[in-house]
Amino acid sequence: MRWITARRRHPAAGYAVVLLMLVALGGGYAFLTGSGAAAAPVDGPSSESIAKGADLFARNCATCHGLEAQGTSVAPSLIGVGAAAVDFQVSTGRMPAKQNDAEQARKPLAPDFTGPDGPANIRAVADYIQSLAGGPTIPTPAEMDLNGADVGRGQELFIANCAACHNFVGAGGALTYGKYAPALNQSTPTEIYEAMVTGPEAMPNFANSTLTPEDKRDIIAYVTGKSTENNPGGFSLGRVGPVTEGLVAFLGILFAVILAGMWITAKQHGKTTR
Repeated sequence: MRWITARRRHPAAGYAVVLLMLVALGGGYAFLTGSGAAAAPVDGPSSESIAKGADLFARNCATCHGLEAQGTSVAPSLIGVGAAAVDFQVSTGRMPAKQNDAEQARKPLAPDFTGPDGPANIRAVADYIQSLAGGPTIPTPAEMDLNGADVGRGQELFIANCAACHNFVGAGGALTYGKYAPALNQSTPTEIYEAMVTGPEAMPNFANSTLTPEDKRDIIAYVTGKSTENNPGGFSLGRVGPVTEGLVAFLGILFAVILAGMWITAKQHGKTTR
């Protein structure tokens, strides 16, 4: 104690106390947060995949989007769009685009993205774009697990957030300026999820603060269920609801009335000629 008492008036004593307090606070924080433990390895794209993606990007995408994905006068920048946007656009054949239309429709995939190496090549381009500035990632199998999804709640969420454009059964519909909301009957769960988090074309993106991952899975379960269920009447009529059904009924009745009028006219004409 005398040793401490004799040295507490030393000019450096105050600095030593502050240093000891900082070390103690840092050690306590590391203990509570677990930062002192060995860091777990982070799974991410390899440098080989990124390099391969850069080469594929230069061959298939750079003409419109620029050599550094910075965008041009005919196509937007891809910096920050994330791997999910690339996977959605390329795996559905929307990109690379053949021409700059108001809406890019689903079409056959480009040669580099077909065949046995197609999925790996798409993933490589996605890894390259992700490496530029991050963004929404491709959903994992766990995120796409629909076991336990609430289809009824998914229907409510779909009608509230999606039916205005996609129709209440996902049959699609026309929008303004030549755009349209595509039908969802060919879309996979992964494509639907990626569309919700990236907002392709005229579609808004739905952050987790707007639709939680559970909400998205419920919506996907509803959409995929609707696309596979049978039509009780035998004919789907586009599955766009009572407007189409009413139109078919009106045209059918109108056709029957015309036939009846022609038959009555023919009968009257026959009586007159006699």
